[in-house]
Parts: sequence; structure tokens; C-alpha cells
Amino acid sequence: MNELFDRIMDMPPRQRALFLVGGVGAIFFLYAYFIYWPRSEAIATKMIAVEQKRVERDRKAVLVANLEQAKKEVADLKAALNEAVAQLPDTKEIPDLLSNISSVGRDAGLEIAQFRQREEVLRDFYAEVPVEIRVRGTYFQVEGFFNDVSQLTRIVNVSDVGIKAPASSSEEPIRLETALSATTFRFLDEAERERIRKQREKDKKS
Repeated sequence: MNELFDRIMDMPPRQRALFLVGGVGAIFFLYAYFIYWPRSEAIATKMIAVEQKRVERDRKAVLVANLEQAKKEVADLKAALNEAVAQLPDTKEIPDLLSNISSVGRDAGLEIAQFRQREEVLRDFYAEVPVEIRVRGTYFQVEGFFNDVSQLTRIVNVSDVGIKAPASSSEEPIRLETALSATTFRFLDEAERERIRKQREKDKKS
């Protein structure tokens, strides 16, 4: 292992940087492929489960109030719904969540070069909130950032990860420039859901 490290350190700076970028890129690809990308399926499943719990809660809520068993079922469904909703913020919570993601990057030692929220993508009962992020830092700092984001209570899906090394740098360790897309989600309120429903009905008729 020491011999391999010595051989890497003896390389010319540009060749060493390219070697490190290639290695780091392979690690990021495996990390994203096996950890982050599969989360999209889990997110879709969570969205469906939340909506099912919401419908079931509302159905139970209309049962006769003086039936103790019905009351208990409603309470259990509310607790399950609240637990699921805790992972998906509403509109007023989005700025705080995005601020938390930015703070996680800074706490990891990264330089935040870009943090730009893109237009939301509206679905049936939730919206995707994509954010373009570009940071500078060492491989271990970026890895720490990814790990901390995955530990957030809210769902944040990381994708489109791209890494570049500086053309020439005398810094040790080398600071990489990493671009990525972080997508979180929020529930649509009743007015938004009704507007989307009417728009789709209008589109069908036209």
C-alpha cells in the first residue's frame, strides 16, 4: 500500500490529479448507484403510503365518535400520518430545509460556490423541489456532506453528481469541484391540488 502511495506521489502533478479524479469519480459513481439513486423508488413508495394513510385517516374520522375502537383507530392513523408527514415539509418549511442543507455543506468544510433553487415540479399531491449545488472541497469533505444529508429527517434525493479537479493546483490535499442536484419534496395544499385537478380536466377537454 505504501509503495502504491509513493508511486502516486511521484507522478507529475497533472497526471496525479487525473489519477485521483478517476479514482474519486469511480467511488462517487458506486456511491450514487448503490445508495442515492435507489432512494427515488423509496421516495415514491413513501409518497404513496402517506396519501393512503391520509385517505384512511379521513375515512376513520367520520365514524361514530363515541365508539372507543373507532377512536383508537383514528388516533393510530393520525400518529402514523404525522410520522410520515414529518419527512415531507410544507411550503413554509422549505426555506429552512434548504438553509439546513447549505449549513450541512459548510459544516463539512465545503465552500458553497452555488446554491440555486429551480422551478418546482408539481405532481398529484406533492411537489419536487430541485436545487442546483456546486461545492469545492476534498473528497472526504464531500463524502461527509453526502453522509450528513442522508441523515436528515426530511427526504433529500441527491443525483447528477459530477466531479472536476483543478487544471493545476499546488494544494494538498487537492480540492475538487463537485456539482450535484439535490431534490426534496413538499405536500401541496388543498388549493394547489384543486388547481392542478381543474387544469388537467381543462387539458383533457381541449
